[in-house]
Amino acid sequence: MVLWPAVTLIGFLVLTALVIVMGTTTTARYEREQRAAARGSATAAEPMGAARAA
Repeated sequence: MVLWPAVTLIGFLVLTALVIVMGTTTTARYEREQRAAARGSATAAEPMGAARAA
């Protein structure tokens, strides 16, 4: 009698936890990539006024 509501609740909680874990790992990876790109562009920036070869 109480089995299906309990199974539904446990399933909901498990899926919610899965979404949270996936979101945090993806966000952490995105932030690492953004920091790496910012460091890379800061070190490889051209000096202002530099002419490009045509």
